[in-house]
Amino acid sequence: MSELSVNHLLGIKYLNKEDIDLIFTTADHFKEVINRPIKKVPSLRDITIANLFFENSTRTRLSFELAEKRLSADVVNFSAASSSVKKGETLIDTVNNILSMKVDMVVMRHPNPGAGIFLSRHVKASIINAGDGAHEHPTQALLDCYSIREKLGEVQGKKVVIVGDILHSRVALSNIFALKLLGAEVKVCGPYTLIPKHIKSLGVEVEPNLKKALEWCDVANMLRVQNERMDISYFPSTREYVQLFGLNKQLLDSLNKRIVVMHPGPINRGVEITSDVADSDQAIILDQVQNGVAIRMAAIYLLASKIKQV
Repeated sequence: MSELSVNHLLGIKYLNKEDIDLIFTTADHFKEVINRPIKKVPSLRDITIANLFFENSTRTRLSFELAEKRLSADVVNFSAASSSVKKGETLIDTVNNILSMKVDMVVMRHPNPGAGIFLSRHVKASIINAGDGAHEHPTQALLDCYSIREKLGEVQGKKVVIVGDILHSRVALSNIFALKLLGAEVKVCGPYTLIPKHIKSLGVEVEPNLKKALEWCDVANMLRVQNERMDISYFPSTREYVQLFGLNKQLLDSLNKRIVVMHPGPINRGVEITSDVADSDQAIILDQVQNGVAIRMAAIYLLASKIKQV
């Protein structure tokens, strides 16, 4: 397959395995590009991309911006905090005003689940979902699976446990979709109050004991507790959470095998993961960051190729 089956990247659930394989193959090429002395290619000199972030973001926004500039696209950055959204302007009006400036693609992060889907039905531009509420974060899942493939050779047949705040995590949901699509086995681990009720309907098992989960897995993806999305207390105290679900070096060294440790960031050091684990040779956290640029270059390039055909 030489092109994506979709015109937007709204979520992993809209992709098929061939789409992901194509994104990975394209990312392989771009990873080689970004490790050259000259890290730029002229692929998208005629494409203009708007980054719309209605939620705070550092790593994802910078990763997208760097990916776009590596492809030589023209980039417009939009922050809701300093925009007319604060004056009551609607999402569609905001985006249409930006599109009237001849923007071809919109990368959007929004606090409301489904915002990207809504937008894709009302505006003439290719939409990339950079995170919508607690719904999906497709490029993060793609870079996570790509990092597993790079470290372990393939994703199929690997055992991956996602640990932490599953309930509020768009990273968890997108990872589950992507990992299952690529043939991995998936378990989740965390306080029962932070596990969605119907998680098993996604083909995922729940393991409440962290030690057992780590003994089972090849890869542990540690998620932070998303306090900003909580309006009630989901567990008694941070101290208790750390004791039951925090990954430390002693626990890691007690396993009868070496596992790969991942984290989408930002890291709450000393809560879900200790510094000596995050900085150990079993952690591939910085590899994830580098792979994020290559994956986002691949997704942008492949979607832009479809724009040029129109």
